Amino acid sequence: MRSLKRVVILSTLLMALAAPAFAGELALLGGYAATTNPHDNTYSWELQYMEGLGEHFAYSIAYLNQGHFISHHRDANTASLWARTSFLNKHLTLGVGAGGLFFYDTIIPPGPGQAQDFHGWGTIVNVAATYYTDSRWFAQLQGNWVKAGNSFDTVSALVGIGYQLDAPPQPGPDVRGTKQRENTSLNELTLMGGQAVVNIPEANGKSAAVNLEYRRGIWRYLTWTVGWLYEGSNDLTERYGGTTQLWLEKEFLDDSITLGAGFGAYSGWDQRRSPKYSKGFIAELVSMSGSFRLGQHWDVRATWDRTITSYDRDSDIFLGGIGYRF
Repeated sequence: MRSLKRVVILSTLLMALAAPAFAGELALLGGYAATTNPHDNTYSWELQYMEGLGEHFAYSIAYLNQGHFISHHRDANTASLWARTSFLNKHLTLGVGAGGLFFYDTIIPPGPGQAQDFHGWGTIVNVAATYYTDSRWFAQLQGNWVKAGNSFDTVSALVGIGYQLDAPPQPGPDVRGTKQRENTSLNELTLMGGQAVVNIPEANGKSAAVNLEYRRGIWRYLTWTVGWLYEGSNDLTERYGGTTQLWLEKEFLDDSITLGAGFGAYSGWDQRRSPKYSKGFIAELVSMSGSFRLGQHWDVRATWDRTITSYDRDSDIFLGGIGYRF
C-alpha cells in the first residue's frame, strides 16, 4: 500500500510536468503550528514550489518543517493540486489545495531510551491568499491542515514572500506558459562536500560528507543520477554507499538555474550499526537540488538529501559543490 501511494504521487507529478509548462513560483514561509489532540504548539516553516496548470489550477511540491513539538520533531515532503481564482486585476489570488505527504518524525522518549524515526503517509489541505506586486515578488498567507495517519494531526498558519522564476506578461500568476528544451543531451559530473546530521537529538551525529554524482537527462523534465556518498564518521554512524535517483527537474531564468526534486535508493555500509544486525543496508533517499550555470560547461550545485532508514538512523545531508556539464 505504501509503495502504491508513492507511485500515485510521483505519477501525478510526472503528468503535471508533462502538461504545457507554465512559469514557476518559489516561496519561503514561516509561522506557527499546533497539534489538534493533544494540544501543543511550535514554529513551522515551508519551502514551496508552485506551477500553474492553466487559468484556475496549479500544483505544488514543498518541504514542510513542522517544528519541535514535545517529544516529536516532524517534517514532511508534500504534493498538492490547487484550484484558484484572481481578483483586483489579478494582483490578489485565492486558492485551495489538497494532496498527500510523506512525513518523518523523530520521536524522543521523555525518559531514558533511544530516539526513534517514525515514517508515514498522510493528507494535507491548503488554503492561500497571494498578493502579486508589479515586479516578480509576491507575498503569501497560507494555512495547512495535516492529517498524518498513525501520527498526530496539525494545523498551521504561515506567511512569507516568493519570487516568480520567469517574468509574467502581466501582474498575477503566469498562465502564458514557458518553453523548455529537451535535456536528453545533458551529462553532468559533480563533486560536492558538506555535512551529514543524524536526526537523533542530544547525540554527536554530525560529520563531514562527500558526494560524487553523475547526472543524465533522459526526458524533458526527467533526470537520472547515480553517485557515491560518504556521510563521514560520528558517534552514531560511519556510513557510505552508492545512490541512484530519478528527478523531476526544470530550468529557469534563460536556462541559468535548475531546480529539481529526486527520489531513489541508497545502498551501502554502516560500520557503527549494532553488531546484531548486518552492516549492509538499503535506504530510501529523498532530495532537493538546485544549480546555477557559470558558463557553457561549469555550474555550482547545492543539494539537500534525506535518508529514510529502517534502523532509526535517518539523516539530513547538506551538500554544495561544482559540476562539469558535457
